[in-house]
Amino acid sequence: MDWRITDAEEWMLPQLEELEKLCFSLPWTIEQLRSQLPDEHHIFLTALEGEHLLGYVGMMYVLDEGYISNVAVAPEARRKGIGDALIEELMRRAELLGLAFVTLEVRQSNAPAASLYEKHGFTTVGKRKNYYDLPREDAVLMTYYRE
Repeated sequence: MDWRITDAEEWMLPQLEELEKLCFSLPWTIEQLRSQLPDEHHIFLTALEGEHLLGYVGMMYVLDEGYISNVAVAPEARRKGIGDALIEELMRRAELLGLAFVTLEVRQSNAPAASLYEKHGFTTVGKRKNYYDLPREDAVLMTYYRE
């Protein structure tokens, strides 16, 4: 598998929307995804094999605060280092921006994702009761603090 990390672009939106449907019970619409495309307040990275989308990560930032919106990897591309590479590049860019912290929510039952975030220095800082729907589930709030 020969893939690369790149900034999301408009032409990728249909594939991003399809990946949302594969990965999430309440997927974002194409309009919501469009609003996250890279600009002065968003980083939106994709993993591509040729022109085929394998995964993505998005983050909004304000001042020195970063908020990861979604992380998704296509089911057939999981366990190949794609999520790891996406988070690594996102955190590299957060460092360049001088963000004091980056935070996210993860389903309480999603141990593989939580483990990935822990690998990148995120720690559990709280819970959000009944944060997710379909199924209803608590979120674990995880944050990376720059030293």
